[in-house]
Amino acid sequence: MIDGIRQPVPPVLAIENLCVDALTPEGARRIIDGVSFDVGPGETLCVAGESGSGKSVTALSIMRLLPHMSLRVAKGAIRLGGRDLTKISNGAMRDVRGAEIAMIFQEPMTSLNPVMSIGAQLFEAIRAHQGSEGGSVESRARDMLDVVHISDPARRLKQYPHELSGGMRQRVMIAMALSCRPKLLLADEPTTALDVTVQAQILKLMRELQREFGAAIMLITHDMGVVAEMADRVVVMRNGRIVETGTAIDIFECPREVYTRELLAAVPRLGAMAGRDGPPRITPMPQTPSPKPLEPVLSVKNLTVDYGLAGSLFRRRTVHPPAVQGVSFSISQGETLGLVGESGSGKSTTGKAVLGLVPFLGEVTIGDVAIQGLSEGSMKPVRRVAQMIFQDPYASLDPRMTVGAAIAEPLYIHGIGTKAERRDRVASLLNRVGLLPDHASRYPHEFSGGQRQRICIARALALEPKLIVADESVAALDVSVRARVLDLMLELQETLGLAYLFISHDMAVVERMSHNVAVMRGGLIVEAGGRQSLFANPQVDYTRELIAAVPLPDPRARPERGATR
Repeated sequence: MIDGIRQPVPPVLAIENLCVDALTPEGARRIIDGVSFDVGPGETLCVAGESGSGKSVTALSIMRLLPHMSLRVAKGAIRLGGRDLTKISNGAMRDVRGAEIAMIFQEPMTSLNPVMSIGAQLFEAIRAHQGSEGGSVESRARDMLDVVHISDPARRLKQYPHELSGGMRQRVMIAMALSCRPKLLLADEPTTALDVTVQAQILKLMRELQREFGAAIMLITHDMGVVAEMADRVVVMRNGRIVETGTAIDIFECPREVYTRELLAAVPRLGAMAGRDGPPRITPMPQTPSPKPLEPVLSVKNLTVDYGLAGSLFRRRTVHPPAVQGVSFSISQGETLGLVGESGSGKSTTGKAVLGLVPFLGEVTIGDVAIQGLSEGSMKPVRRVAQMIFQDPYASLDPRMTVGAAIAEPLYIHGIGTKAERRDRVASLLNRVGLLPDHASRYPHEFSGGQRQRICIARALALEPKLIVADESVAALDVSVRARVLDLMLELQETLGLAYLFISHDMAVVERMSHNVAVMRGGLIVEAGGRQSLFANPQVDYTRELIAAVPLPDPRARPERGATR
């Protein structure tokens, strides 16, 4: 304050005319073009846009983590507290990462070291920037896991990434990023893998960190509900350029650009299906009981998965409750069962068990084949009619194979078509999921997270299966592509009679896609019923909590804003 005049507060981060080039055999190709924005102390700036729009590349440029063989900052400045990060040494930048800027990456399984325990990775981050030793480091690591609501943190510190669910791995990444209390937090889709209740807790935690330490947050997300919940200002990107900026209320209520309006129109809203019929079934629902109901494509009776049973001579069995306990349900042709619940509730384990990917007790029948105890060879015909879309697209794709080869591989294994026919089928599938036939010659690392998930969906469709287990299949997709993929899945269900076991933490998407819904908690189904009745009148407190935790795509609904801001 000088002579009663309030001086402007300098931004924590200022990006000026950032341009990034991709290095191709044909020469440099501009993929980020003239991006400029800043983030002030205690401010949350949300960067929104479709996958491939340049959001993550911008964040990686700030962290100086661009792969130097394929991407480079061509010009522009990235200023942190006055220092241009494009000009400091690599050693100085290592000191900045973690202590002053921390990043939560989109895909936790590829960000965590698979051969290091969770504790070792947290200890490393804390020691590198705070210099503490011994028990205090372990105590701080336990406290951070507790902050992000991971149960039994002392035990989790000894576990490895593959032993945790996708949502729990993301919470570990968030704990690691927050452990050194950075000035600027770059969060690239930080809640993609989280169920709605934990997402609400994490968003609350990030707001509390802001209030306590004045931290600035740059949040990259395709979830417009999260944007409404968190953003002070919004930057909308498309094809490497900024197309619109404004306050959250301005963007949601008075978007200037057609592209922004299209993004908002594609957002699924919880309650939008109230009083309306659900997705069409393979045959119209009869007015009177059918004399011959459709046979279930999938029948599950008393399914139990207990990882503790897999103990060996060299590893003592630790007694824990089964991951899945006595679960039963069935899905008929042309029907979708939505399976919801918090991470660690047993949803993904159930999905893997029904396809024989993990050992289980109970009865699982796909078509007319009981799969328990079948050899791998006997399972091959079953694999043709039952496919899975996994949660983590990068871990699902072989980095040494082109995406065309990955999509064609099921056709090759099952001896379907000639080489030319398989190539045509791959091109058709890429088109159906919103990619180009030319993309078949590229490798997984050349695509964004959302594009990789579309590739996985194309591969699952290659054999024209009757049953698809979709484990968070659209979680990594931006809203417009997600809307197209969901429409595609509904179209395929209607025309081909596909049955879906649709596993998701997004309650609005589950409401849109499902005929029936089952809610899981602690390995048990705690409530199940028709979509309309379950969402309109949930009978269990836990179900009501899940529904209440869904962020609304309305910035005025944020409590601290109030209705008049």
